[in-house]
Amino acid sequence: MTSGVKDQLNNFKEKHANTGRLMIKCPDQPGIVAAVTAFLKEYNANIVELSQYSINPNGGTFFTRIEFDCPDLTNKVLQMKTSFTEIADQFAMEWTLSKVSSLKKMAIFVSKEPHCLLELLWEWQSGDLMADIVLVISNHDDNRQLVESLQIPFHHIPANKEIRHESEKKQLKLLDDYEVDFIVLARYMQILTPDFVAALPHRIINIHHSFLPAFIGARPYERAYDRGVKLIGATSHYVTNDLDEGPIIEQDIDRVDHRDNAEDMKKIGRSIERRVLARAVRWHVEDRVIVHQNKTVVF
Repeated sequence: MTSGVKDQLNNFKEKHANTGRLMIKCPDQPGIVAAVTAFLKEYNANIVELSQYSINPNGGTFFTRIEFDCPDLTNKVLQMKTSFTEIADQFAMEWTLSKVSSLKKMAIFVSKEPHCLLELLWEWQSGDLMADIVLVISNHDDNRQLVESLQIPFHHIPANKEIRHESEKKQLKLLDDYEVDFIVLARYMQILTPDFVAALPHRIINIHHSFLPAFIGARPYERAYDRGVKLIGATSHYVTNDLDEGPIIEQDIDRVDHRDNAEDMKKIGRSIERRVLARAVRWHVEDRVIVHQNKTVVF
């Protein structure tokens, strides 16, 4: 990590030393918001942002994201988590309470194409992606110089279907050593095994160079060109064992026409991929995404 990025991250942590986030999913019923806000008031916490959504107020699922300022949060947060369990049990909540200043540790997996990697690194350098990029893992050595120029550890681990389990064992060891919170597949062109995915549920973010569910699998631009499409897009989603069918976080599209061949579509597509992945990662880092079944609520 360069000194400039380190200073930005330290300034962010100092600025948000007393900022917390509370994420909740539970069966909807009266009194949830009242109980949560009363709890925060007990700790002299002031709510600065609150978003909520209910699938159905009569027996549906309720979601909320609350960002709050709480004096001396560092010394209160453990007690707050312990105390909140009583409310969580009462309303059958799935929940997290976190300090904004505790930055998520992020690993990037990449193969040869650097455009998504470059976008994430630019967002990180410019202060728009407040995460700690602790390492980059690749099945090729092409991007080593780029990554190491930013003083980020780069690990080349060859991977293919013949050695997949051996490769993933090495990868998981590195992720454990670096205490990684989540992974971004920045055009990592390898299929992950069920065991690997199970180790990081809803913590692996992928970018698919297609507007899913259209053109699932390989060579989507060639297939889109052959089909004569007028719109192409990209999809960022959480990885599950169903290939390219995990909960979608973000999508975007651009218009194309008869003048665009498959190579033109690839160039346009790379631009879409970059911005879609960057938004999805930023929303994950900011705790704006709640997974429900095979969908997401994004606040």
